[in-house]
Amino acid sequence: MNDATDEASSGGWLSRLRAGLSRTSQRLTDGITDALTKRRLDAETIQKLEEALISADIGVATAAKLTAKLAEDRFDKEISNEEVRTALADDIAEILRPVAVPLAIDPARKPHVILVAGVNGSGKTTTIGKLARMLRDEGKSVMLAAGDTFRAAAVEQLTMWSERLGCEIVKQASGADPASVAHIGCERALETNSDYLIVDTAGRLQTQKNLMDELAKVHRVISKKIPGAPHESLLVLDATTGQNGVSQARNFSEVTECTGIILAKLDGTAKGGVVVPIRQQMGIPVKYVGVGEQIDDLEPFDPDNFVDALIAD
Repeated sequence: MNDATDEASSGGWLSRLRAGLSRTSQRLTDGITDALTKRRLDAETIQKLEEALISADIGVATAAKLTAKLAEDRFDKEISNEEVRTALADDIAEILRPVAVPLAIDPARKPHVILVAGVNGSGKTTTIGKLARMLRDEGKSVMLAAGDTFRAAAVEQLTMWSERLGCEIVKQASGADPASVAHIGCERALETNSDYLIVDTAGRLQTQKNLMDELAKVHRVISKKIPGAPHESLLVLDATTGQNGVSQARNFSEVTECTGIILAKLDGTAKGGVVVPIRQQMGIPVKYVGVGEQIDDLEPFDPDNFVDALIAD
């Protein structure tokens, strides 16, 4: 891809990201504007700014820290809407930059195993298809393992993606042991010398202990078959769940040693700021963000682009 195409592609993605975060951005920027009616950063204005940040699901603790930093040398002074937006954007980007970590690819590890988890309805299976497409576009061979065996629709959907992308898929009868699917997937990926093996898992709530135990079993089976694997344990979070995403991240991380988050469905939420408290409380890297249902609506997380869209002009 040449530089001009790269630039056009980047611009197209930024436009989609802005559109996807438009509801969150509108709520946040409206809140900032409403807070600055007096154009002075007094205690009342700071409280209103905190409320605006919380409304975008940036979180109570993080909102307090951001406004406290803003007030350090500006308290009771005149301040403009633009100054507030610029300061908040800079501070949020500073929080997020350490978690913008791409997939850690080691060419010596083949297959590179990616375990994907998430609650029902998070967009997990669609996200796997998008991720597989991205890796295929890089010229890599990808194998899929349909470990969501309790939902026939999930296996059918992943099969559709495999056919569309030209990826081999490992699957078993409905209700089969997910750990068995993962084991066979590992064997097949080793046999074919695949670059990647992406293992889907059953959607589950983080409070369902028996299903979380099953997920832990899948993780153990993979690591026994391929030492050091899974090399990535990714959690797909539905951005519309807001603060519940923090709880999901905490609980799934305890079971799967979560190495990264994919934030999906940003296009349908006014709570897109949830990525900030996840970073503050968990420190888990954000690998990708998704803003729609199209196959190319998934991109590596770029904190500066994200904040630009979150606090748009």
